[in-house]
Amino acid sequence: MVDGRRKNNMKELEILYEDNHIIVVVKPVNIPSQGDKTGDEDMLNIIKKYLKEKYNKPGEVYLGLVHRLDRPTGGVMVFAKTSKSASRLSDQVRNKEFHKKYLCIVDGKMEKEKDTFRDFLLKNEKTNTSKVVKQGTKNSKEAILDYEVLKYDEKINLSLLKINLHTGRHHQIRVQMAYRNHSLSGDQKYGCRGRGKGLALWAYYLSFIHPTKKERMIFEKMPELSGSWKIMEN
Repeated sequence: MVDGRRKNNMKELEILYEDNHIIVVVKPVNIPSQGDKTGDEDMLNIIKKYLKEKYNKPGEVYLGLVHRLDRPTGGVMVFAKTSKSASRLSDQVRNKEFHKKYLCIVDGKMEKEKDTFRDFLLKNEKTNTSKVVKQGTKNSKEAILDYEVLKYDEKINLSLLKINLHTGRHHQIRVQMAYRNHSLSGDQKYGCRGRGKGLALWAYYLSFIHPTKKERMIFEKMPELSGSWKIMEN
């Protein structure tokens, strides 16, 4: 097991846990989970470089991408260090034994302290956006989430929410909130007041069954209290 931060040539890599089978890290905001058309350094390659250097591995280092976080979203991620671990973790994702929870800051005051949103989302590949559509719309997928209000700041009219996702649809939290006029703070794609420079969405909780030990593991990491996240102070 390894804790702490490891430096690489782009960012500090914050490692929450590491063994021979998995590595759990904190993905910074605006770093892609994997390579994209921008060519910017991504988490997959950052961790591969760290493993290659730490263990002095020759050739290509294996690292399995089990799940993703959108580029503007930061938070906890697990990567597989063996193909067997990758397969077992991927099975957990499909079987809904793999759990992620998020924090987000949204515009306005929520109508209820707790609620469940159930919608059907349709992704537009050309614009890389999704929208809420009627049930039965061709290629649409059901999207379900629960939310709980943790704090409402009347002065700035923003709410801090805890989100539990039951499905993992494209831009799901952003779309379902914006559809109800509670767009996320800093969300330039789905409409916002422009408060804060970054998207106020953070994956703070990750739970899964260890691929070899068969024990449930839980990791939590809160965002830094800067920008819109200062709402969490006090």
